[in-house]
Amino acid sequence: MSDDKPQKTDRYRDTVFLPKTSFGMKAGLPQKEPELLKRWEAMDLYRTLRQQSAGRPKYVLHDGPPYANGHLHIGHALNKILKDIVTRSRQMQGFDSNYVPGWDCHGLPIEWKIEEQYREKGKNKDEVPINDFRKECRAFAEHWINVQREEFKRLGVTGDWDNPYLTMNFRAEALIANELLKFAESGQLYRGSKPVMWSVVEKTALAEAEVEYQDYQSDTIWVKFPVRDGAPNLLGASVVIWTTTPWTIPGNRAVSFSSKISYGVYDVTAAPEGNWAKPGDRLILADRLAEEVMKAAKVESFTRLGDADPAGLILGHPLAHLGYGFDVPMLDGDHVTDDTGTGFVHTAPGHGADDYNIWVASEAYLRDKGIPHAIPFTVDADGFYTKDAPGFTGKRVITDKGEKGDANDAVIRALTEAGALISRGRLKHQYPHSWRSKKPIIFRNTPQWFISMSSHGLRDVALKAIDETTFYPAAGQNRLRAMIEQRPDWVISRQRAWGVPIAVFVNRETGEILNDPKVNHRIVEAFTEEGADAWFAEGAAQRFLGNDRSVLEWEQVRDILDVWFDSGSTHAFVLEQRPDLKWPADLYLEGSDQHRGWFHSSLLESCGTRGRAPYDAVLTHGFVVAEDGRKMSKSLGNIVTPQDVIKQSGADILRLWVASADYAEDLRLGPEVLKTNIEGYRKLRNTMRYILGAVDDFQDWEFTQARDMPELDRYILHRLHELEGQVRQAYEVFDYKRLFALLTNFMTVDLSAFYFDIRKDSLYCDAWSSLRRRSCRTVLDQLFHCLTTWWAPVLAFTMDEVWLSRFPGEGSSVHLMQFARCPDEWADPELAAKWDKIREVRSVVTGALEIERQVKKTIGSALEAAPEIHVSNPDLLAALDGVDLAEISITSGAKLIAGEGPADAFRLDAVKGVAVVFRPAEGRKCARSWKITPEVGSDPEFPDITPRDAEAVREWQVRFEKTV
Repeated sequence: MSDDKPQKTDRYRDTVFLPKTSFGMKAGLPQKEPELLKRWEAMDLYRTLRQQSAGRPKYVLHDGPPYANGHLHIGHALNKILKDIVTRSRQMQGFDSNYVPGWDCHGLPIEWKIEEQYREKGKNKDEVPINDFRKECRAFAEHWINVQREEFKRLGVTGDWDNPYLTMNFRAEALIANELLKFAESGQLYRGSKPVMWSVVEKTALAEAEVEYQDYQSDTIWVKFPVRDGAPNLLGASVVIWTTTPWTIPGNRAVSFSSKISYGVYDVTAAPEGNWAKPGDRLILADRLAEEVMKAAKVESFTRLGDADPAGLILGHPLAHLGYGFDVPMLDGDHVTDDTGTGFVHTAPGHGADDYNIWVASEAYLRDKGIPHAIPFTVDADGFYTKDAPGFTGKRVITDKGEKGDANDAVIRALTEAGALISRGRLKHQYPHSWRSKKPIIFRNTPQWFISMSSHGLRDVALKAIDETTFYPAAGQNRLRAMIEQRPDWVISRQRAWGVPIAVFVNRETGEILNDPKVNHRIVEAFTEEGADAWFAEGAAQRFLGNDRSVLEWEQVRDILDVWFDSGSTHAFVLEQRPDLKWPADLYLEGSDQHRGWFHSSLLESCGTRGRAPYDAVLTHGFVVAEDGRKMSKSLGNIVTPQDVIKQSGADILRLWVASADYAEDLRLGPEVLKTNIEGYRKLRNTMRYILGAVDDFQDWEFTQARDMPELDRYILHRLHELEGQVRQAYEVFDYKRLFALLTNFMTVDLSAFYFDIRKDSLYCDAWSSLRRRSCRTVLDQLFHCLTTWWAPVLAFTMDEVWLSRFPGEGSSVHLMQFARCPDEWADPELAAKWDKIREVRSVVTGALEIERQVKKTIGSALEAAPEIHVSNPDLLAALDGVDLAEISITSGAKLIAGEGPADAFRLDAVKGVAVVFRPAEGRKCARSWKITPEVGSDPEFPDITPRDAEAVREWQVRFEKTV
């Protein structure tokens, strides 16, 4: 039969059993999906699933909370769809897979939005009572939670949307504070002074996860540090440093070198008149970089005087005349290289992690040299120099608008006047910026609260936990491990207003943290009843201290917790507190940036309080980029929003895209990618439509045992059995790209282009009760159950629509089903091997007929052919024994001939030993099945159809009490 519905003669039209279904070819997803959402809500699908799952083993994917501060973008859609596929698939595998969504409600993203509103109104935040300001932040978060909730639901994500977790819920705030108190009680929490990434614009410390790198033009300078003491041959010479942050020179306290680098003393022998580097200057440089430095300094000629060993040298500060008269030691550091610069690193321990680390590590050496170890506070929170930067007080590094201040120019001018500069320039490079304000940040020494990575072995516990965690993809394990191995102590404090406070008291004289169970209990109890606002209420300090302690002795900390501590504690106030969940989670799933974000903070928080990770496995996905690989941006006009895709094509198109793409890498999306997915969806939908039509009114009496079926049908059942194992394995390891390929290939190659093509004739034209027709309908019934359930986690809307087309009802849904299972008795590898060979032969026949139809125009359809099939391959010939080649080839006849066949026969290089010669079918055309055969007319009652068709018509007349 042809693919199109045949237009039969009026006499036999009604006797042909054509597919019948109300399932439309046109999807109309933008209209149908909201109707299905309403249906799921009306039947309370989520609650029904929980009731249905009672007693099953739990599978918990713990939701990483997005910020409640704007409409969803395509990255949100990718993330939530992946999570929904995981939870739905685990539910259909027999687990109680409960998904509880959550939101991150505190912190700068939300606070910044409120401040923007204030700036637009000319309102001063500092004049607003803190709890009034916090109230506005809470209302802002509530608004966007409601907006995002509906947008997530529109993606088809099923979860406990009526009871999500929020970091700003009172109980959550209380338990976050309690988690911090655990660190305080164990001695892992301390207040220290350390350089942190600081946003002058936002007036707060930032975590690494809150920073992005952008192009930035920096001033560069080469500065001389004169040798004061050390090797006699080096006295009078100068160590030269290079830096891109001239403003940090007032914070300089040392110069770092590497004992692995070769250094020399270089004499400037000629230079232009008025040049900063002058003849007679003796400069100590890394040998590998000397020529480059001299070129930058416009030196015309120079001579290497000899080797230089920087170890033990004491230098003078280049700004000694302004009050920097202290000794500057040389420190040996592994972070120093001779790739760029001078081979020496200007070391300002208050302005960089490497600088700080080597300064702290050198404490004993510095003490022996009589060099003070204190780290100066040279820059304040607003970017101004302090009194610790004599000669520059009042100059500013960065303005509150994120622009360069006058500090660089002031320092460069002072160095020039001191004769300490040999060159200057500018460099465009990647520099850290706040990802919220998009403005450059600085590193500055400031008092902050830290959780120690080493004093109580947190680093070692976290590394062990990483080794015990499964990562998808596996490379994530090494990435997170490297971060934990290298990371400094965890900075958890922020100088902001909207968040959970660091709810501790500190002794005003000793700095000791108060560890009083009664005080801690009062804090947690108050937060539970009133929220964290209680900490900022009038009289709060004395209220929590009680009658036994005085606010004169104990200082109330006013900093808030970094939001990464909030989200890192969700396992404590969600997984441990909800009886419908469990701790630890089976899976955490987020973007790959969360190796330094949520995966990271959750690991440290849990390891610090519970000694292990809060998850057994971690899955990471890439980011969404434009289809040309570039980053999506408004300026390029290549942004794809989930709202637009849903409005135009439907959420299932997005879901299919997520499943078909390799989420381990960056995912491309744009008009062409969407077009491809829409076309793939159309084919998939049409396959399901055909199955629905073909199993219309399928009844129990038609069911046929596999053992009684013809070989072709048993072969398809074998393929289903084989496919089930592959599908389940793909779901097990979250390999949705493979799942997509497996199912689409099966539906396209095994079904549409093979099984359906062959069986259409039997399905339409065989007698109603014939074994071949009943067998085919039984296989189609099994295909329906397998494909709808296996696809359901991905195409949540479409597969429920398919299911309801066949099984309507108030409580009906494919999502209440388990994955269809295929009995082991379907497995028949020997039969499959045989039919794989038959398919090889068939491919040659199909190719030959296509030439006759498309190129030579000899025939209009395969039913006009009766090819000769020559087979010389003994294995293929044996496989064809007893096979009706006309049926398999969809021709009116076929003749199998053993041997090579004529030279001009059609052959395929991929199939050796098969040759096909076209022959036209002989006989008359059947008015019912359109087959051309001499058998037409052999039944006197129905002289215009075949005997097979005549038998079918007679049964139809009896069954339906009609006549043709």
